[in-house]
Amino acid sequence: MFLRIALLFVVLEMVQSFQDPMFGINIPNMINSEFNFHSLIVLLGGIFIIYTATKEILHMMSVPNLEHEARKPGSTVKVIFLIVAMNLVFSFDSILSAMALSDVYWIMATAIVIGGALMIWLSDRVATFLEKNRMYEVLGLFILLVVGIMLLTEGGHLAHLKLFGDEIVPMSKTTFYFVITVLVLTDLVQTRYKKRLELLRRGEAV
Repeated sequence: MFLRIALLFVVLEMVQSFQDPMFGINIPNMINSEFNFHSLIVLLGGIFIIYTATKEILHMMSVPNLEHEARKPGSTVKVIFLIVAMNLVFSFDSILSAMALSDVYWIMATAIVIGGALMIWLSDRVATFLEKNRMYEVLGLFILLVVGIMLLTEGGHLAHLKLFGDEIVPMSKTTFYFVITVLVLTDLVQTRYKKRLELLRRGEAV
């Protein structure tokens, strides 16, 4: 929360320099781009999130027994770094979105405080729910994967990136929410269907 408030102040002071072109990659008929600081942050954030989600999905598939997995505890520094890095990515994007809605610093800072308080208040409940319903961890990781893809398309659009003559188009918020809704509904139907199959098998066994 404090990181976002500090970042908000920095962004307001340096917003124009974030939009200024830094460098470009131009290979005829292959790739054309014009990167700025904003596009680089969003692109790197998307890559980082996709890597994190993919790594966790592969880990879940490779562990023989998830209930008794022996995962080595990560170092405190590494865990804090990962949290700060992911927070920084989401913070930067959300702050630029907030600036499109308002130019009053205290309004944006108040919204950040309220959002942070809600996340702190709900964190234990979400953690408890996931411990009881571990199947939803998969859903959460795939939602994170979609978020990473959305950031990649957004970053590519900000960099005016063209691959083989085709311009990268950002994923619209409508498309994003539609994909998330489909994922959630699919997971709910699959979970209920699985429970019904288990009840039928128990009935046949009896």
